[in-house]
Amino acid sequence: DGNISRKDFDGFKEIFHRFLQVKGPAVDWAKINRPPEDSIQPYEKIKTKGLPENIAASLNKLAVVKLNGGLGTSMGCKGPKSLISVRNENTFLDLTVQQIEHLNKTFNADVPLVLMNSFNTDEDTKKILQKYKHHRVNIHTFNQSRYPRINKESLLPIAKNMGMNGENGEAWYPPGHGDIYASFANCGLLDKLLAEGKEYIFVSNIDNLGATVDLFILHHLMSQPADRRCEFIMEVTDKTRADVKGGTLIQYENHLRLLEIAQVPKAHVDEFKSVTKFKIFNTNNLWISLPAIKRLQEQNAMELEIIVNPKTLDGGLNVIQLETAVGAAIKSFNNALGVNVPRSRFLPVKTSSDLLLVMSNLYSLDAGSLTMSKKREFPSTPHVKLGSSFTKVQEFLSRFESIPDMLELDHLTVSGDVTFGKNVSLKGTVIIIANHGDRIDIPAGAMLENKIVSGNLRILDH
Repeated sequence: DGNISRKDFDGFKEIFHRFLQVKGPAVDWAKINRPPEDSIQPYEKIKTKGLPENIAASLNKLAVVKLNGGLGTSMGCKGPKSLISVRNENTFLDLTVQQIEHLNKTFNADVPLVLMNSFNTDEDTKKILQKYKHHRVNIHTFNQSRYPRINKESLLPIAKNMGMNGENGEAWYPPGHGDIYASFANCGLLDKLLAEGKEYIFVSNIDNLGATVDLFILHHLMSQPADRRCEFIMEVTDKTRADVKGGTLIQYENHLRLLEIAQVPKAHVDEFKSVTKFKIFNTNNLWISLPAIKRLQEQNAMELEIIVNPKTLDGGLNVIQLETAVGAAIKSFNNALGVNVPRSRFLPVKTSSDLLLVMSNLYSLDAGSLTMSKKREFPSTPHVKLGSSFTKVQEFLSRFESIPDMLELDHLTVSGDVTFGKNVSLKGTVIIIANHGDRIDIPAGAMLENKIVSGNLRILDH
């Protein structure tokens, strides 16, 4: 499509031009302040407002956008990550459709689902959408831009032509989710949703299973006085040691701003990672005003900080990708707000260790939403570290005859060639380490509580 690639090219030209002009880190560390007290509201406070009589009226002004540009490669899968099965044969996409369909049926509402695909995921995703034709949810898709990768040395594009074939396919990349504003406007969906009376979008990563439509946050947005309309809410949650790389909210030149680790000067990275100075991080669950996006796009007023992402291609060539983050736009919107939400709204599945948690009895599934089982004594999730034999989903699945009972688990480390029989239960801290060349088979029905298993344990059929 000639028109699309022209718009892509204009967008790339602009970001590339800015990249060449900017010298040094994007932030002046001395100007960084903690956000003022009232700019990050506790979720409990927003919840005390309760809900209106007519929730449907609010829901009908909402569209849900899922970021669906990513492939499942880091988990050893081909095709879109959203098509990986996470729970009882349901994929990320299935769960999303079930959640929204449940909302639409329960409240007799019309919340559409919008998928932002990339050129990597578009074709496969569209094929699968046929199966939701008779579900009560209108699904729209649009594509992220396609930008050229740049040779790190020469700063020239490595593409031979505009095509995607053969090794020229490696010459292109989708420029991060900050691209949503431009591509959403360019494809005509922004105007279409505005014409349908939609006022807000709820944006989140499709692999975050905690990112369900929250009626209290929606009501909070809808009940603001017209002259003080909150145009952007970022859901943040308390940092734990596992989240030191997540972006955080800061106050910078009188605006709330998202600070990503990539923007931090080397000397301050440890400070950025500290749990004391920056106590919260961005879940990438965002509520954004559609009229505001339209206004800012027309004024070309969103200058998103550029994230320079270095990559090495298969042939050893060093390239850079210029990317932006959707949350970085927070500084351009009026009356932006952070809402400190419970950890349960951040449940991303990035690795097979995460997958083990969401497949287990720690969670129960109800109408597409995962909730922590009532039987778990404490609210935090166990810390799970599975070794490299579990990285790929296929191999991971072959190592569990059934998913162990993990209700009373605090910590699990597994390394080496380990398999689990049926109905194993794990409690407290369990560490299983098979040395190189050894194999450990945890027998069916085993109960391991505060145990270290090492060496060689093979149980053979007689």
